[in-house]
Amino acid sequence: MTPPASPQDTIILAQSDPVTSALEVVSDNIDSLNKETLVAYWDMVKDVWNYGIGGTSLGDILIALGILIIFLIFRQFFSRFILRRVEKIAQRSDNKLDDSLATALSEPVRFVPAVIGVFFATEYLNLSGTPEALATSLNRSLIVFIIFWTLFRMVDPLSFVLGKVERVFTSAMVEWLIKAIKVLVALIGAATVLEIWGIQVGPIIAGLGLFGVAVALGAQDLFKNLIAGILILVEKRFSIGEWIQVDGVVEGTVESIGFRSTFIRRFDKAPVFVPNAQLSDVAVTNFSRMTHRRIYWVIGVEYRTTTDQLREIRDAIEDYIVKSPDFVPADQATLFVRLDKFNDSSIDFMVYCFTKTTVWGEYLKVKEDLAYAVKAIVEDAEAGFAFPSRSLYLETIPGSMPELFSPPGKANQSSTDADDQGGSSSEAESASREEDLSTESSLDGGSDRKRQPKPKQGDDGGDGT
Repeated sequence: MTPPASPQDTIILAQSDPVTSALEVVSDNIDSLNKETLVAYWDMVKDVWNYGIGGTSLGDILIALGILIIFLIFRQFFSRFILRRVEKIAQRSDNKLDDSLATALSEPVRFVPAVIGVFFATEYLNLSGTPEALATSLNRSLIVFIIFWTLFRMVDPLSFVLGKVERVFTSAMVEWLIKAIKVLVALIGAATVLEIWGIQVGPIIAGLGLFGVAVALGAQDLFKNLIAGILILVEKRFSIGEWIQVDGVVEGTVESIGFRSTFIRRFDKAPVFVPNAQLSDVAVTNFSRMTHRRIYWVIGVEYRTTTDQLREIRDAIEDYIVKSPDFVPADQATLFVRLDKFNDSSIDFMVYCFTKTTVWGEYLKVKEDLAYAVKAIVEDAEAGFAFPSRSLYLETIPGSMPELFSPPGKANQSSTDADDQGGSSSEAESASREEDLSTESSLDGGSDRKRQPKPKQGDDGGDGT
């Protein structure tokens, strides 16, 4: 048997082994912790777990989340199997309305299981006080959201119903009406949700009214264009896809009619946005609504064309137009082929008729064929087309040429030259006398009466006095 260690030996051992000393101190402290302290700590943990968030235990919250997850899983199953089958059944029918309804309602229906899951989760929590009020408002807001979302999506299928009355409502007007209904549904839904959360909508509307007045004063052009757009749709001036010409602005095809402006694409494919007010203030020509297209030509032939040739040309052109199926008969539209007038350089025929087609390309083809026919008719009649010409007639008046003046000293030289050239000497002498007399007249003071040369011997008058 080993004798017990003395206190002195213990001190010596502690000094020799510090690790052993520390373990002994910790062991003494653990032994000092009693069961009541551990129980108190566990009670604190349970209190935190039970109180959770806002008095709701964490366990209930986890269970509520599990309920929500289950409904979300059911949503995936519902969307994958049930909704897809309904869409396939709708696609088998010839009616497009059910297809549109199935497509429009698919998204709101997919969201319904999630809304139901939120409701059951909040009901399981058994909330009270403020959390209960918040949960109730949340559930009501989700229900309102589903209802108005469904109504919003059902507006698009409404176009199929309104499309049957396009004689009263144009396609653009139907589009505007659908947009207006969507905006109205969205505004009513938002107002309902605000009322659920205790927000009064009346003061907001009053404030928006005052704000609208202020905006209206500064946005007169915007409202003017809006009203003009409504008038355009009501009056049915033009529709999408039609070819129009706005005097002094643009010519092209209408692609869209907006609240503020109309989108017109020119024939060079350049887009042009024209304010609606400008379309309502100026003349607009709608070429797409023409019943026929007009051909108005003036054909000129030469003045040497005989009367028989003129009648032949006129009758042949008229006969071609009457027999051609491309032109409107005379009993349905105006048709004239007449000798119209005598122009400056031509005798003009007037050709006035209408084509059955209003398509630009087909109309050009009909005009081309008519031009070939007219050319052949004129050539067969052995006549020719006139073109602008001008004739200049020069008339020579006797004695109008100015007299040549030669000095007196050169008269003999002129006579000699005339003799050398074979000219008559008497004519040269006469010219020399006229020149001398003209010179003398000028030297004498410029008498107004021209002196005549003395007659030759043998002339009537004897001595010439």
